[in-house]
Amino acid sequence: MATKKQIILPIIVLGIGIAGLVGLSALKKPPEEKPEVDTTPLVSVEEIIYQPMTFTVDSYGVVNAKYMTEIIAQVSGEITYLDPNFVKGGFVKKGEILAKVDPSDYESSLLDAQANIASSKASLVQERANAEVAIREWADITNREPTDLSLRKPQLAQELAKLKSAEASLNRAKRDLERTVIRAPYDALIEAREIGLGSFVSKGTPIGKVLNTDKAEVRLPIADKEMQYLAAKGVNAKVNLSAQFAGSKQVWSGNIVRSEGVVDSKSRMTYLVAEIDDPYGLNTGKNELRYGTYVTAQIEGLQAGNVTVVPRHLIVNGAVAIMDEDKTLRYKPVTTIRQNGANVVITDGLTSGMQLITSALDYPVDGMKVALPEDRILQKEPVAEKDDTELAMEEGEQ
Repeated sequence: MATKKQIILPIIVLGIGIAGLVGLSALKKPPEEKPEVDTTPLVSVEEIIYQPMTFTVDSYGVVNAKYMTEIIAQVSGEITYLDPNFVKGGFVKKGEILAKVDPSDYESSLLDAQANIASSKASLVQERANAEVAIREWADITNREPTDLSLRKPQLAQELAKLKSAEASLNRAKRDLERTVIRAPYDALIEAREIGLGSFVSKGTPIGKVLNTDKAEVRLPIADKEMQYLAAKGVNAKVNLSAQFAGSKQVWSGNIVRSEGVVDSKSRMTYLVAEIDDPYGLNTGKNELRYGTYVTAQIEGLQAGNVTVVPRHLIVNGAVAIMDEDKTLRYKPVTTIRQNGANVVITDGLTSGMQLITSALDYPVDGMKVALPEDRILQKEPVAEKDDTELAMEEGEQ
């Protein structure tokens, strides 16, 4: 049979345990209330602006001279003179003497031709006199019709032919003498010189190459889909060319003068040809546009009217996301007329002043509430606590 001690001791231990548990529960702090979290998505916006726009078509090309002439020796002889500017990279004016061939032989040929002319003229005069004598003698001998041989007509014709041959020889001699002086065919840049002082050249020997400096050309490839944005297929359109020169970007203006009229079989491109006046600035003093320069081009196209431009990635299923006045997301279907790189040109569907959402959203839904970053900042700004002095002043006023 259990004793009184055995009964009371467990009860005491159990009571102490319950009291300790109650004490610990009393010391535990109640859970803090968490502030309500605003889960409204934050967005970035950009104001839609409609404004007039002129289409441009981008292209590229290499600057070349409009004319390239290879100068060939037309007479044989020794080079006796070279112009100081007749070097690679030199500039020369039209008609300027580039080189001279020894003219001695051609001056002698000219004298021979002039002597032959004089002799032929003398022979012709004598033959005409003989023909007149023959006519008088035939009239004194008989009344019959004289023959051509009796009147010395064949001999007269032969002397006339000799005179014409001598005149032709004289013209050739003059022309050959003129060709001993080699002149620039136009205002030019010397691309190459193939001869030196004292060189002997034969007829047909290359002398050098020159490039004209009054006009430059650039062939610009245009894709077929881009032609629709150019008036008159681009002919007579203005074009701006740009390139890096001396460490800075330079811009030149020109005009499209013609289309090559065919589609390239390899690139499937149509080539337009731009022309630039005075590329080296010799007459106008503008920045020089060197031959061989790689340039990018912007060709002026049709008038697009009032349009707005937005990034292409913001258009989803033909619509863009707009934040309305209530800061609600709305999808607006739009009409696009052109895609230009990373942007698209929109004509209808939006109005100036609309707020275009430009930031990405995880799960955008039409009608969902959105917020701007500045709205969240204003919500987090703490309310300034009033100090004891301000409280005392307020109580005094009351």
